[in-house]
Amino acid sequence: MSHVKVEIASQPDCWLQAAKLAGSPGLPAAGERVAVAGCGTSWFMAKAYAALREQAGRGETDAFQASEFPLGRNYDRVVTITRSGTTTEVIDLLDALDGRTPTTVITADGTEPAATVARDAIVLDFADELSVVQTRFATSALALLRAHLGTDLEPIAADAEVAVRLPMPVHPALAQQITFLGRGWTIGLAEEAALKCREAAMWWAEAYPAMDYRHGPISIASPGRVVWAFGDIPAGLADDVEATGAAFVHSRYNGGYAALGNWRGGRAPLDPMADLVVAQRVAVLLATSQGLDPDHPRNLTRSVVLP
Repeated sequence: MSHVKVEIASQPDCWLQAAKLAGSPGLPAAGERVAVAGCGTSWFMAKAYAALREQAGRGETDAFQASEFPLGRNYDRVVTITRSGTTTEVIDLLDALDGRTPTTVITADGTEPAATVARDAIVLDFADELSVVQTRFATSALALLRAHLGTDLEPIAADAEVAVRLPMPVHPALAQQITFLGRGWTIGLAEEAALKCREAAMWWAEAYPAMDYRHGPISIASPGRVVWAFGDIPAGLADDVEATGAAFVHSRYNGGYAALGNWRGGRAPLDPMADLVVAQRVAVLLATSQGLDPDHPRNLTRSVVLP
């Protein structure tokens, strides 16, 4: 079994451990103007948290790629997310903010530079990974941040326990392409699901805000392609997708995920973070079906460290 399969399956326990750290020093106080930054997967988690924090009324919250952070803006706190703690763009950002703005890093390794440069460090070493492809660290960071916003992680972890056992909603022989959609905080999850398919399986996958999907991207929908929505579904979207011949996937199924296109079931939908777990599993399936090693995608390393 690949490392990533084990790491995906361990997420329910990791989320509950992360939730116990919700009172850690350095997490944004209510009312603070906050920016959250990361690279790749960490940036997508930052986007999800930023939307959730504003939705919860905790204060203005922006999310940026670490390399594109607007240093001319003033924030009460900057939170960075980096699994390795060695990502060049994150280290450069923390160095630039040192002495100017309180900084917090969420990382899996407290011995690496990010944890020493940031004013506060929250170490999720129990969620570190052997696979190059990130799964449980990123979702555990988001679980920590959701718990700090007051979200009860128990039912979400229970949904994840379901997610690691559900039948796959996408079969490699029946899907040429996948487009992931989200609204609000789940846009970041949709972008992360698409990245997992591209990283692990070199699969053609895209991501868009669900409401914007019909403003152009729906033109590629056709038989043999899949549209997978996280969270709330805009009115009429499923019918519009199905009219193209593409399969529409959502976690609202009888007993979980059923056959492609059969989305009008009776069960309550999974929490979108648990739905991401299913998408991670699909990415691994797409990789192994082609004989690829999902732990070691081509052209990728555990951390991007620039000269």
